[in-house]
Amino acid sequence: MRIRNVDKEQLVKQTAIQMLVADGFEGFSVNKLARACNISVGTLYIYYKDKDDLITRIAIEQGEAMHEATLKNFDPEMHFAEGLKVQWQNRYNYMMTEPYAMLLFEQLRSSTYHEKVIGPMSMHFKEVMGRFVNNAVNRGEINQMPLEVYWSLAFAPLYSLIRFHKEGMSLAAKPFGMTDEILWQTFGLVVKALKIN
Repeated sequence: MRIRNVDKEQLVKQTAIQMLVADGFEGFSVNKLARACNISVGTLYIYYKDKDDLITRIAIEQGEAMHEATLKNFDPEMHFAEGLKVQWQNRYNYMMTEPYAMLLFEQLRSSTYHEKVIGPMSMHFKEVMGRFVNNAVNRGEINQMPLEVYWSLAFAPLYSLIRFHKEGMSLAAKPFGMTDEILWQTFGLVVKALKIN
């Protein structure tokens, strides 16, 4: 039996993520991945059962890493504006340092892997974020609202700004680059929209 090589396994994961983003799930193959990593296809089967197992496990691992980064220095007992600011900072830092993560998760949402990946990886995260929102509602900081409305108001503006930054262009086809001033100006408007008084 062949022994697992940690460096090789890390190379496989990083290359797979880049290829999934570039080629999509349908254009991705184990043979292409093996060639790109300069290893045999048999070596991949030391780490993964098949293509589906590879994609699922890598996506879950990436999701867990994103959730861990998002929860850094965050406490669901924080007051709303303080906790949301930590969330924004953590999400922003993660998306800027892991450029393929956001693209991979966008692809996951519209793929057959969505059910396999999103459910298992987010239970703890949902629990922590649910407590944060419920605490803010119970303290009278924000109104009760459907999760989709909350997420759209709280985080969609941040993800839109990051997307504009990654594309280097605004909606008006003008050059765009994220700045701290733009980030926190937008955050202030989001807090103002969500908070009661």
